Amino acid sequence: MVALSIKHFLLFEKAFFGTLILLTGLFPTAFADEVVADPHRFDNAIATFEAADKVSMPETGKVLFLGSSSIRRWDTAKAFPEIDSINRGFGGSQTSDCIYFFDRIVLPYKPKVIVLYEGDNDIGAGKSKEQVVKDFQTFAKRVRGKLPGTKIVHIPIKPSIKRASLWTKMEYVNQEVQAMAADRKGLYYADIATPMLTTGSPPDESLFAKDGLHPSDKGYALWASVIGPVIEEALGE
Repeated sequence: MVALSIKHFLLFEKAFFGTLILLTGLFPTAFADEVVADPHRFDNAIATFEAADKVSMPETGKVLFLGSSSIRRWDTAKAFPEIDSINRGFGGSQTSDCIYFFDRIVLPYKPKVIVLYEGDNDIGAGKSKEQVVKDFQTFAKRVRGKLPGTKIVHIPIKPSIKRASLWTKMEYVNQEVQAMAADRKGLYYADIATPMLTTGSPPDESLFAKDGLHPSDKGYALWASVIGPVIEEALGE
């Protein structure tokens, strides 16, 4: 009976999200600027993480790299060999997905530090800048509530060639989070955006893969040079 109830709940949950997304398309004004992303598109990716954990569960207290494909594609263990870390990037994800799957891909590891990169796909999917800020606040609140000793290192949304037209919205999100970090203990802002724009906007193409969106080796090297000291700061406090 319990198994049956769980199955029914999951079916209901999927139906609920499907209906909500359909209604958003049919009646966009009823949902203001809210854009709903169905988290179940990542069910298989999350199950893969859990299967790997069953084979070899990482020790708690590590640095958790979390976020979209810019994290998934990054060999963070190689970039930060001196840091004991876990990578749980899942391509295409948005902040809301990290919130939805929090208890499955964050909480079990009880990380000392979460290095988060999200917001890029959020804006790309049409979410308003205010909604993206709100979602980050929700994520940070979840961390404070369930992992009160865990620090957050926020990687701002990167300027890119492919999404240059969205940079104004992205920059707004970055500035809001940077202001939060200045006033909130345990929240750190690793500013990779400013050095990426030293040659102007959009950034130099050498910082990107051929798609003009994801960092190249050179881009990741720049990221590591900025993020590494911030992680060390977070670990030391």
